[in-house]
Amino acid sequence: MRTLLLVPSSHDSGLTAVCLGLIRAFQRQGANPGYFKPIAQPKAGDKGSERSTELVCMATDLNPPKPMSRVEAESLLKSNDDETLMERVVERYQKVSAKGHGVIVVEGLVLAEDLAYANRVNSQIASTLDAEVIMVGRSSDNSAEGFEIMSTNFGKGQRIAGCIVNKVKLGDSNPSYSHQALISELESENLFETVVSDSHFQGSLKVRFPVIGAVPYRPQIIAPRVYDIFEELNLTVIHDGDWKDRRVFDVSLCGRNIPEVLDAFTEGRLIIVPMRRFDVLLAACSAFLNGSQIAGIVLSGETRETLDPKVMKLCRPAMERGLPILSHSATSLDTALAIKNRVPNIPLNDPVRLEEVMNFVANYIDQDWLKTCSSIRKSASRCSPPAFRHNLINKARAANKRVVLPEGDEIRTIKAAIICSEKSIANCLLLADPSTVKRMAREAGLTLPEGLEVIDPSTLISKYVAGFVEARKHKGMTPELAERELQDTVVLGTMMLKEGDVDGLVSGAVHTTANTIRPALQLIKTRPDCDLVSSIFFMCLPDQVLVYGDCAVNPDPNADQLASIAIDATDSAMAFGLPARTAMISYSTGQSGKGEDVDKVRAATELVKQRRPELLVDGPLQYDAATEVEIAKKKAPDSAVAGDATVLVFPDLNTGNTTYKAVQRSANVVSIGPMLQGLAKPVNDLSRGALVEDIVYTVALTAIQATQL
Repeated sequence: MRTLLLVPSSHDSGLTAVCLGLIRAFQRQGANPGYFKPIAQPKAGDKGSERSTELVCMATDLNPPKPMSRVEAESLLKSNDDETLMERVVERYQKVSAKGHGVIVVEGLVLAEDLAYANRVNSQIASTLDAEVIMVGRSSDNSAEGFEIMSTNFGKGQRIAGCIVNKVKLGDSNPSYSHQALISELESENLFETVVSDSHFQGSLKVRFPVIGAVPYRPQIIAPRVYDIFEELNLTVIHDGDWKDRRVFDVSLCGRNIPEVLDAFTEGRLIIVPMRRFDVLLAACSAFLNGSQIAGIVLSGETRETLDPKVMKLCRPAMERGLPILSHSATSLDTALAIKNRVPNIPLNDPVRLEEVMNFVANYIDQDWLKTCSSIRKSASRCSPPAFRHNLINKARAANKRVVLPEGDEIRTIKAAIICSEKSIANCLLLADPSTVKRMAREAGLTLPEGLEVIDPSTLISKYVAGFVEARKHKGMTPELAERELQDTVVLGTMMLKEGDVDGLVSGAVHTTANTIRPALQLIKTRPDCDLVSSIFFMCLPDQVLVYGDCAVNPDPNADQLASIAIDATDSAMAFGLPARTAMISYSTGQSGKGEDVDKVRAATELVKQRRPELLVDGPLQYDAATEVEIAKKKAPDSAVAGDATVLVFPDLNTGNTTYKAVQRSANVVSIGPMLQGLAKPVNDLSRGALVEDIVYTVALTAIQATQL
C-alpha cells in the first residue's frame, strides 16, 4: 500500500479538485483507492459536514472517517502537543488503511492567513504516515519557486513523488492540447527543468520535479449555477426558473442603452440590470425567447423600487421558459464584483459539477505513473464502475462505428447524440427532419456539432423498398406495403443496418421494446450459432459491475433457453472486460429445494456445463448466496461461484426485471442496458424512462458490439 499526501504550493491551487480527480483516475485503472483528510479546513460559507470528505462520499462508495476539527487541532498546536495531534491523525488514518486500499490519497492543509501552521502540519503528517508527497500548484511564472519552497518542508524534497500543475492556461494556438503533450512540454528527459514555450502557454514554467499531471484551465468546469450565486450572495428570488440547471460562465453589467448591451446576451451570461432599467430587462427577456441562452438576470438597486406588474407580465413568457430572475439590494457594480470574486467551491448539492470536475482532472493524470503507483489487482476479480465506464468509452472510440438513432426528434436522444459526437464515442445518425432537430436544439440551448448527421427519413425510404420486399417476400410483401412500413423510422433504421449503411441501432426512448425488437427479428435475424435473442444489464454497484440477464425480453424461458441466455451473458461479460463467474439464480440453493421452477434452473446449469465446460457457472443459487461471501460459506461452501458471482442469470422475466429495477432505484445504482444478445447485428433497446447518460452508454455498447460481431 502506498500513501500519497497532496499539498498545495498556493492557496488557490484547487487542491480538493485535484484530490477528487486523482481518486477517479485510480478508479479508472481498476485500483482500489482510499481517501483521508486528517484535519478539517472549512471554507468561507461552509456549514455542517466537512466539504472535501462529503464530496468524496457523494462521488464514490468510500466512507472516510470524519476529519479532526480545526478547533481540536489548533488547541493541541497551541499547547505544543504535536505528538498527541499526530497520534490522533494516525488513529483516523488506520481506519482507512485497514480497508485494504492499494493506495490512499491524503488531502493536506492549504496555507492561509489564518492557518500559518499548514506547512508545518503537512510535513508532520508526511513523516508520521510515511507518505510520498505530491505538490499541487497553478501554472504561472513563479510556479517553480513555489514548488521549490514547498519541497524544503519535506526533508529537502526527498519525499517528493512529483507535482501536479493545475489550471494550465493554454495558448490560443492550440486550444485542445492533449494530456501527453502537456506532460511532454512540462517534463524534461531526466525529470529536470523544462521551459514551456509561449506558443502553448501564457508565460513560461520551469519544473524540477516529475510531472504527474498537467490540468488545463477550463472555466466551464468550475462554472456555478444561478442557484449557487443566489445562496452565496443571499439574493432575493423573483422567479427561480431553471436556476439549478443554468450555469454562469460570465457576468455582464448592463446599464447602458439597449443597442450597447445586446452583445452581452450570450449563452451562460448572467445579466446584471439596474432595477429602474425596465427596457434592458425586457430586451434580455426578448433575447432569451429568441434563443439567447443567458444564464439569468439579477436586478440591482434599492428594493423599495418595486417591479411594475405590467413589466412583469411582459417578462412572464421568458420566466415560464425557465429564465431565472433575481434581485440584489447592492449597486450593479458591487453585485458584479461580489459574483466575480466568489470562491469557486464545488457545492455539496451539485453532483453534476462534481462528476465533471473529477472526470476532467482524471483525464490529465499521467497513465503510466498511475499504473506503476497503484497496487492494481492483476487477477481483475472485480471491475469498478469508473473503470468499466472509462474502458467502455475508450473501446467505443476505438471502434469508430456509425449508429443510427431512429427517434431523432426526441430531446434526450438529441442530447445523447451531441455528447457522443463531442466525445467521439460513435458517429450518430439522427433520423428526423433537420429543421425540427435544429429548432429543438436551439430551444434547449444546445449546439449541434458539425459532424452530427441528421437525415430526413422521407428522403431515404425509396432506397430501401426493394431490399425490404426481398427480405419479406415470403410474407407477401409488395413495394406499396414496403413503402408504408418504412415510414416507421425504427423499421427504416433496421433496413439501413441490414444493408450495412450503419453499424448498429439504438431505439426505445419513445418506442416499446416490441417496436424495437420486432423489425430486428424480421430483418436482421439471429446469429447462425444462436436461435434466441435475450438481454443483459450492466449494473454499476458502488464497488463493482455485475451483469444481470435476462431482464427485458424472454418472459419464461425453458431450461434450454435459460442455458443459452447464461452462455451469452457470460460471453458478453468477458467481451466487455468483466470477470465471468456465473450464478443461476433461484429461490433455492443447491439441492435443498424442489419444484418445477428450481428444477428448470438446475437443468439449465447442467446444460451450460455440458456445452461450455470451460465456463465458471453454478446453480441454483439464491441471490444472497451468489453475492455475499459469508452467506455463501454457509449455504454453498464448495461452490467456486457462490459469494463472488459477477454474472447473475434469473429464471424468468418477472424475477429479472423486478430485481434489476429494485436494485437500480433503491440503491441509486446506474444500470447500463438492456443490451440485446443473439442478433446478427447490434440492435439495442432503451427504457422509455432512459436518461441521457443511459442512451450515451447504450450507444457505446452498440458500437463495441458491432466490432465484436
